[in-house]
Amino acid sequence: MAYIGNIPAESYASFETETFSVSATANYTLSHAVTNENEIRLVINGVVQQPGSGKAYTASGTTLTLTSATVSGDSMYAVYLGRALQTVNPPNASVGSAQIADDLISGKTALASEPADTDEFLVSDAGTLKKIDYSLIKGGGITEFDMFRLSSSFQGGTQPISSNLERCDTNSFEKIGTGMSESSGIFTFPSAGKYHVIFNTLARNAQSSGERHHQGLIMTTTNNSSYAEAAQASANIGYYSSSVNNTQSAITSIFFDVTDTSTHKVRFDVYANGNSNTYTVGNTGINNTTMTFIRIGDT
Repeated sequence: MAYIGNIPAESYASFETETFSVSATANYTLSHAVTNENEIRLVINGVVQQPGSGKAYTASGTTLTLTSATVSGDSMYAVYLGRALQTVNPPNASVGSAQIADDLISGKTALASEPADTDEFLVSDAGTLKKIDYSLIKGGGITEFDMFRLSSSFQGGTQPISSNLERCDTNSFEKIGTGMSESSGIFTFPSAGKYHVIFNTLARNAQSSGERHHQGLIMTTTNNSSYAEAAQASANIGYYSSSVNNTQSAITSIFFDVTDTSTHKVRFDVYANGNSNTYTVGNTGINNTTMTFIRIGDT
């Protein structure tokens, strides 16, 4: 049989019924509008009623009018014949993968930019399909990056470096995220996570004799009190001439799991063994001695 338009979804047709709370009246309100009484089958006390004017009932819109009033104790229900024939939605859980076109997704318009935070994706949670906002799954890049440096040189050792520290501000440097906080040489992390901490020291010594050993240490605490050595870098400064700055750099790093920003902190110590002529080099215009912090993932 040929059809104009879409083929009726007959395989999904189901007749909806409505049961009424009966009282001593001839007038009732239908839950769904109908064109006339022929679109419902009315059953009173188990007997199918004849529709039509001068018969058992008439209906128009949501108004149902009985020829004879019901009495308390009667039972009455209606079957929506006309409304049921317009059914286009399949019953719950009746559509399977065979009914879904292969190009359901690929045939749609693609986003040309990053999704909004409230855009939603579908995920399978242990076999149950659920939706999730993009804000909960975006990421993957570096969310925190910061670098401090020693702005002027100091002589000998110090534990920790507690002054002349500044955030790098040359060569177009710009931190990512909130950035580190520093007070008296103690660095506080902006958020929990796993961090790569890098300490680079540059030392100089113009003296031709004596001990020329320089050491930089990364010290960490997990209780905001006692600090322990986490990494060290050592260098022996070679002597070339008393008229030049004989320098040597050393670098060390750690991966620090910051589970609590109020207790997990870091500082940087310098030792210059036995020689007061050893300097840790700093400069406010370029990077000599630096501290770098990179958040690489969640804790």
